[in-house]
Amino acid sequence: MEPQGYFKFERVEWQKLSKRAELPLTTQQLTDIKALNDRISLEDVQDVYVPLVRLLQKKYSDFEKWNRDKLDFLQIPMRKTPFIIGISGSVAVGKSTTARLLQVLLSNWFGDLKTQLITTDGFLYPNAELEQRGILNRKGFPESYNMNALIDFLGAVKSGRGNIEVPKYSHQVYDIVEGEYDVIDQPDILIVEGINVLQLPANQSIYVSDFFDWSIYVDADPELIEKWFLERFEVLLDTAFHDPTDYYYQYAQMPRKEAFKMAREIWRDIDLKNLKEFILPTRFRADVILHKTEHHVLDGVMVRK
Repeated sequence: MEPQGYFKFERVEWQKLSKRAELPLTTQQLTDIKALNDRISLEDVQDVYVPLVRLLQKKYSDFEKWNRDKLDFLQIPMRKTPFIIGISGSVAVGKSTTARLLQVLLSNWFGDLKTQLITTDGFLYPNAELEQRGILNRKGFPESYNMNALIDFLGAVKSGRGNIEVPKYSHQVYDIVEGEYDVIDQPDILIVEGINVLQLPANQSIYVSDFFDWSIYVDADPELIEKWFLERFEVLLDTAFHDPTDYYYQYAQMPRKEAFKMAREIWRDIDLKNLKEFILPTRFRADVILHKTEHHVLDGVMVRK
């Protein structure tokens, strides 16, 4: 049954919507783009992402025309207004791969447009503050983000401000890196990736999603996402095994059975709870839903009517 408000396409139908294109990346470059245990092929890019970018191109053209017409009617001097794309989905579902891949495709196919990428991880409160507030065990839940700072940042981007500094988050140290920043400098297109980009926090008159011109939700069955979460956890343990500065080093020293028992508890008590209560309910706020099945295979696309 077709979800209310969406056009639904199986992969074989979706891939026919756009001609095959010469891809601006090799298999090795694609491997470098993808998240730790994510899996994606050049065929996935051809079948799913090429039509997605072509549709995005049409949306961007309409966006540009509307901004020109609006400023002309209001008799306001012409200025560049960034087009902002929000990408959401569960932890471990592969949304960072989607974000990075879109950035590469847009930067290569539309070289005259400046495309930048930011994640909302930089707007998490530092661990010390989360601990002080007694919510370190709720990291990733809505209250663990400085939503006012995120909204101020998006407002500054939309207003055309240059050289905006965003705190840098490191998954290796599992915390904000003091004194390090990512810089967003007047992009034509800004991709904002994070589990919270489509959420509606309480006591806010403006929502993060109000700033988005297009949004994507990466979807999969929670049981599959748990499997990918544990696979990623294993990769992180292997990577951290000889690095005491790595957050996962402490778990890499445990017997694997004990470490995975703890990982399953983290998934059940934190990430799955967050998914069910705060992330999954935002799925049908997205303009496009990319659905994944076994082995991270993209098997369907839904587009808002």
